Amino acid sequence: MVSGIYIILVYDISEKRVSKVLKIARKYITWIQNSVLEGEISQASFYKLKEEIKKVINEDEDSVLFYIIRDLKYTNKENLGVIKNSDERFF
Repeated sequence: MVSGIYIILVYDISEKRVSKVLKIARKYITWIQNSVLEGEISQASFYKLKEEIKKVINEDEDSVLFYIIRDLKYTNKENLGVIKNSDERFF
C-alpha cells in the first residue's frame, strides 16, 4: 500500500436510508456486494466518509462497521460463488 489505509465497510441500514449510505460510500471506496464495500483511502477521506455517513444514519437503528487493514501482505480473500464486483488490489 502506497499511502492511507485499506478498509472494508459493512453496513446494516434501514431501507429508508440504505441508498444514501451506499451513494456516499461509493464516492470513496468500491462496492463489492450487498452491504459491503472496500478500498484504499487516505486518513482525511476516511474521516470525511465517516462524517458524511453519520449525518445520514440513525445510530439507534443502523449499524456501520469499518474493518481497518493496515498491511495487505497479511491478508487473503477467498470467494465462493458469484463475484459481484472485484477490487483486484485485495488478494
